[in-house]
Amino acid sequence: MGKIIDAIREKKVLVSDGAWGTFLHQKGLAVQECPESWNLSRPDDVYDIALSYVEAGADIILTNSFGGSPWKLEPFGLRDQVYALNKAAAEISRRAAGDRVLVLGSMGPTGKMVMMGEISEEELLEGFREQARGLKDGGVDGIVVETMSDPEEARMAIVAAKEATGLDVACTFTFSKTQTGEFRTMMGTGVKEYLEMALAAGADIIGANCGNGTAGMIEIVKEIRALDSEIPVLVHANAGLPKYQDGKTVFPESPAEMAPQIKELVAAGANMVGGCCGTTPEHIRQMARLVRSL
Repeated sequence: MGKIIDAIREKKVLVSDGAWGTFLHQKGLAVQECPESWNLSRPDDVYDIALSYVEAGADIILTNSFGGSPWKLEPFGLRDQVYALNKAAAEISRRAAGDRVLVLGSMGPTGKMVMMGEISEEELLEGFREQARGLKDGGVDGIVVETMSDPEEARMAIVAAKEATGLDVACTFTFSKTQTGEFRTMMGTGVKEYLEMALAAGADIIGANCGNGTAGMIEIVKEIRALDSEIPVLVHANAGLPKYQDGKTVFPESPAEMAPQIKELVAAGANMVGGCCGTTPEHIRQMARLVRSL
């Protein structure tokens, strides 16, 4: 097993980091600008974000590489820099983490679908491999394939990451609750189908991110645990469900409101807990304090 799984076995529950995108925009990232470009053009600003989560008490931080696939970088004219941008993302987080904290390389969806004929399976696999190679060579301890909704794309990302790195690979889907009370992705994938796909593809860690506040994630983790009692589970919840206020989307849960729910999330069976949209270093600081008290 790799470093991530070993750490889970040792500590039982690990605290991950929070949102990155909001932070980047606060530092001046323009709406139409490529976040990953900052890994080369403004590395100190990216480093500040990574370090803020280390100092908040996270056991694991991610990398500024969510949109680092060839197809996400292509519209910015950066397709030929896939390896370099991902390697730089990993090096920045590694420098912030030192040997105190683990680093998970972030790989998000591409926006391309094999089933619609937009891309071939081999093209998709090779793009994910290139991204994963950059992250590994930059020093990550594992890969997280996150915010997925298409099980076929997720399967190929897991396979490619495993082939390219040999590291622990996590995969998280984004679920929404339907009117009938089920949790499904926007592609219609339920928790059971996702779990079966991820395990067959070789994922070491599974879970959910975005789409839900902690309350919804507790339900999802319970559903996962009813199907599999052993697989490590990672959850990155939003700071509550989004609200539209004064012309912008806000996530309303304060650190004091969000952190106490983590106790119930851990009791449901989560092994890695952190934040997604709307979460800050203070959210993570309070989560870490609570987890260490359990």
